Amino acid sequence: MAGESETSVSTESEAKRLIGTNDPYGGVIVHINEPMDPATFLSLITSSIAHWKLQGKKGVWIKLPVDRVNLVEAAVKEGFWYHHAEPDYLMLVYWIPQTPHTLPANATHRVGIGAFVINPNREVLVVQEKSGLLRGTGVWKFPTGVVDEGEDICAAAVREVKEETGIDSEFVEILAFRQSHKSFFEKSDLFFVCMMQPLSFDIQKQDQEIEAAQWMAFEEYAAQPFVQNNELLNYINDICKAKIDGQYSGFSPVPTRSFSDQKMSYLYLNGKATKRDSRG
Repeated sequence: MAGESETSVSTESEAKRLIGTNDPYGGVIVHINEPMDPATFLSLITSSIAHWKLQGKKGVWIKLPVDRVNLVEAAVKEGFWYHHAEPDYLMLVYWIPQTPHTLPANATHRVGIGAFVINPNREVLVVQEKSGLLRGTGVWKFPTGVVDEGEDICAAAVREVKEETGIDSEFVEILAFRQSHKSFFEKSDLFFVCMMQPLSFDIQKQDQEIEAAQWMAFEEYAAQPFVQNNELLNYINDICKAKIDGQYSGFSPVPTRSFSDQKMSYLYLNGKATKRDSRG
């Protein structure tokens, strides 16, 4: 959260209360860094909410590090609820107005990639996994994985290919993506099919997760019964074949800056749709 405060308690007008920093949406963000007992914390919460209510504040965000877990019950009893957790903290939230809250939800999607790596011999890089739904089935599949926090889709595809097969590759474009729901821990899922150009060809599979890896003729991969009987995989195969044959164009990353914070990010677009050159 932008503008978070490292100070947790202040004395103003002889009344102690929690202080934090204002967020851009009429709320308050507080870090709890000082040790305290639950009774003291509850008293601070009560006086602070009364103060913020007079100020017209709306949402209250309290960030509790793991070593302040003794304060969670007091906050929940006062009306706070869990928003999200990370390895080193828990974020609690509270809505002051007597109206339905408009606080943003926790992250709703997990993002994954599937890497379509095709060599000049029209062979696709495929793996068999040691775990998951396809373990022990003999099915060959594209290298897949989850995008890490703060990682670009294009970088994740390069990383996953390298980790699973030892193959160096270059991201070319996103060919398609699929959204599904009620997936990992009830979250929605975004899965991006990424075309990759191999920069090396000697496979060195990851022993921990990968049972086998090889280059396989694309037609042989597509002819697998598991693939033929799966509607989603059939669509993906059609797209990949069209790309190989020069009849399909996906979405390439163009570095650009956001109007809000000027941080560099990628806009994925079909190069045929614009005459603007890529800019670093």
